[in-house]
Amino acid sequence: MTPRKRIVVDNNALVSRLLLPDSVPGRAVRRAVDEGQLLISEATLIELADVLARPKFDRYVSIEDRQQFLRLLGSVAELVPITYPIRACRDPRDDKFLELAINGGAAIIITGDKDLLALDPFQGIPIITPASFLKR
Repeated sequence: MTPRKRIVVDNNALVSRLLLPDSVPGRAVRRAVDEGQLLISEATLIELADVLARPKFDRYVSIEDRQQFLRLLGSVAELVPITYPIRACRDPRDDKFLELAINGGAAIIITGDKDLLALDPFQGIPIITPASFLKR
């Protein structure tokens, strides 16, 4: 059995998966979960939890469903300890996704973030949009 491809998905795509499951990012996340091993770090999970706790999402999905989404993510994703810090992105808030990819031995980063996409490839790891991932 071949090992599953290790995949980093940015938080915007994960939020899209919850709010708009049939959107391009939503479908890309579903495919990433089906075909690979999603990676998360403490920093990416904390940011996602903070984003999903925002009241602006109350009208779209209940807080209970958002919390359930986080629990499900935690059950399918591998938590990667960050031992090697990265400072490379023009938006320092995005460095956590690069750290996750490097520390987790990721094969790919899926994101719509222009600051991350500008670094493609990063230390040999392709950084692609959800649409590009779906076309593979």
